[in-house]
Amino acid sequence: MARLAWSFFLFFHYILHVSDAGSIGVNYGRIANNLPSAAKVVELLKSHGLERVKVFDTDPAVLKALSGSGIRVTVDLPNELLFAAARSKSFASTWVQSNIAAYYPSTEIEAIAVGNEVFADKRNTTRFLVPAMKNIHDALVKYNLNHAIKVSSPIALSSLQNSYPSSVGSFRPELVEPVFRPMLDFLRQTGSFLMVNAYPFFAYESNSDVISLDYALFRENPGVVDSGNGLRYFSLFDAQVDAVFAALSALKYDDIKMVVTETGWPSEGDENEVGASIQNAAAYNGNLVRRILTGGGTPLRPKADLTVYLFALFNENKKDGPTSERNYGLFYPNEQKVYDIPLTVEGLKDYHDNRPPAIGNQTVTTPVSGGGGGVSTSSSGNRWCVANGEMGKEKLQAALDFACGEGGADCRPIQPGASCYDPNTLQAHASFAFNSYYQKEGRAGGSCYFGGAAYVVTQQPKFGKCEYPTGTGH
Repeated sequence: MARLAWSFFLFFHYILHVSDAGSIGVNYGRIANNLPSAAKVVELLKSHGLERVKVFDTDPAVLKALSGSGIRVTVDLPNELLFAAARSKSFASTWVQSNIAAYYPSTEIEAIAVGNEVFADKRNTTRFLVPAMKNIHDALVKYNLNHAIKVSSPIALSSLQNSYPSSVGSFRPELVEPVFRPMLDFLRQTGSFLMVNAYPFFAYESNSDVISLDYALFRENPGVVDSGNGLRYFSLFDAQVDAVFAALSALKYDDIKMVVTETGWPSEGDENEVGASIQNAAAYNGNLVRRILTGGGTPLRPKADLTVYLFALFNENKKDGPTSERNYGLFYPNEQKVYDIPLTVEGLKDYHDNRPPAIGNQTVTTPVSGGGGGVSTSSSGNRWCVANGEMGKEKLQAALDFACGEGGADCRPIQPGASCYDPNTLQAHASFAFNSYYQKEGRAGGSCYFGGAAYVVTQQPKFGKCEYPTGTGH
């Protein structure tokens, strides 16, 4: 397995030269009474290669600790200040002067989140959102910081009227004219981006009988085809993100970029919180990091490399709600890891998703509503690895070169004149090479991934008269 890990490390680096990759950050919440000092937290972030952090306020101790660290920071203007920021330009100016200008540039603040999931706020602060964003931006202009620091606001997926299938994604109609259009106009005019909080865990927890766990955790799966646009999805995360992209497109805002400001998976939950476990949290976050850092966008936006902030840095013992709310952390308050996952490209060379063995046969269907994607497949004993033709020629070629080269796949049958040369297409040749590698590695977890360019099927691939080696499930 050491050779497998090193091979994937080389492949990841090769892919990164082909396509710019995304970026990983982390949310630093502090609703707890047992967390280390801000200075220790900054050292923890640096020691694990994290170069982006998002905080939920502008605590002076935190902003001072981050000074000179080289870590880029997104700060938050809390929901309870929206009314004041919307009503008073002088309040917004004073807030920016005291909480932003006083620390920048030694503290590398790159964005301000004005509020958080405002549409779900029980205090009904929605109408203050866009005026507050504009006043904060005007204050940044006053201090000549508007080019360096972007203003946005994180939305929850509950702001969508439709999310499944992704192609019919749309915003709630009562929010479109009063909020979304003016907010998106503002983001366009200021060169900012939409902040989105996306949690596949919630969709899986509510629909675990119809959503495949492999699909939710970025594991190998046959994927699901969106009935609206014909695109194939291999993860619930991608499906959720594309539902938002589709909602933007429906309003003619295709040019607006997106940052995923929160996503994560709990390592512990109550008895009714299906899927909350250390194993699943490790798989989700580890595979997400691999998905983001190896580049490539979503099926709907293949060039939209994403910046994603994991939620959260620590387990927070004072949070309200179910047990899961206090167990999203990557670290315990004593700075020990809750589970071991990579957070950088370098760390990927040693990463394995320790998937438990499959038990029996399983049939999974697509969710009936609101899930943001699903899987439709019937698992059987035989498995093959085939190319994802929607990934694009550049990535498929890079993956094919790796498989036939460093990967050690038997590519003799796809050479000119050989038994599997016809059909002479990139997808057919890549499928044969990927499957050869997959079978050679004993169908080990991660050996049919290739940066998202491949997936596992349970029916014999059909490319001309070529016969593919058979793998038996275990």
